[in-house]
Amino acid sequence: MTAAPTPQPIRVLLVDDDPLVRAGLSFMLGGLADIVIVGEAADGTEVAALVERLTPDVVLMDIRMPSMDGLAATEQLRAREHAPEVIVLTTFNADEQVLRALRAGAAGFVLKDTPPAQIVEAVRRVAAGSPVLSPTVTRQLIARVTDGEPKDSHGSRARARLAGLNEREREVAAAVGRGQSNAEIAAALYMSVATVKTHVSRILTKLDLNNRVQIALLAHDADRPGPA
Repeated sequence: MTAAPTPQPIRVLLVDDDPLVRAGLSFMLGGLADIVIVGEAADGTEVAALVERLTPDVVLMDIRMPSMDGLAATEQLRAREHAPEVIVLTTFNADEQVLRALRAGAAGFVLKDTPPAQIVEAVRRVAAGSPVLSPTVTRQLIARVTDGEPKDSHGSRARARLAGLNEREREVAAAVGRGQSNAEIAAALYMSVATVKTHVSRILTKLDLNNRVQIALLAHDADRPGPA
């Protein structure tokens, strides 16, 4: 009987200008059997070359760095083919830059004071293709940060993009924007969870988005009223 192949460990790149933060993350993640730290960077300017050379699966990315911040580095990374997933590291859970990183394609964020077990779980989830943020947290973050934006700063563009979807896809996108899980969407729209997943995949492809966090952002933007 042939033994099953051993799963490859998750390759992680650490990006933070604070060496103590990098050391803490390296200590936390480096001793696990299913995760390997392939490299470290102290600034966003170093990230593209390291990703090219080290091919990480997940990048833990600090937002605030001196020369190139994590937002610019995330936008640069997510524009590449076969881009690694990005988890944003931040000290604020409702920061405008966090929202911009999510718009750019980050899979989620973790606070720097998050318990170690939750950071490990975030890396594993993202590597498996799941967002870090629960639908509820996504919705709360979007609402808290975008309340201060001009009413139609993104609305018209979002509505135009969603117009390219068919009716069922728009219903699913709106449900993702309301923070509903696949199971909740399936129950509400009388379809199977597998069908919901298929619709979500088609929405991502049609709109050239990276993950369901971006669908939620787009749906929220489209739902915002225009200026009075």
